[in-house]
Amino acid sequence: MFTRSELEIKTLGELKGLCKQYGLKPLGNPAYKTAWIDALLTFAAIALRQMKEGEGLTRMTFKGYQDLGQALDQMGQPTDQQAALIKATMQAKRLEYPHRYDQEALLNLHKAKIHLAQALDLLNIYVLV
Repeated sequence: MFTRSELEIKTLGELKGLCKQYGLKPLGNPAYKTAWIDALLTFAAIALRQMKEGEGLTRMTFKGYQDLGQALDQMGQPTDQQAALIKATMQAKRLEYPHRYDQEALLNLHKAKIHLAQALDLLNIYVLV
């Protein structure tokens, strides 16, 4: 990410700015450039080690992945009429109240299913590792 030589030519203020940009704290005395340089040189390796050790943001278990897949399956597929109403809703065609509430609920359910499917696709890469 960064090389020591590219960081050593920066001023203390520039190093502090970089660390602030990434939300990093100095490793050691903040009055010394090396504390800020060390934080910038090591954060990526530390972050990956933490993930592998189960600290902070971690990978899902296979069971968790299966549970999300079951939730997706349980949601089912829209009927032709539901798909048509979803399309009409996305084109800003609205029913009169009180049916509009159910129309919005159907659209939100459709969006949730799409997002869940996308999330499972993203997570699929990490479950198999």
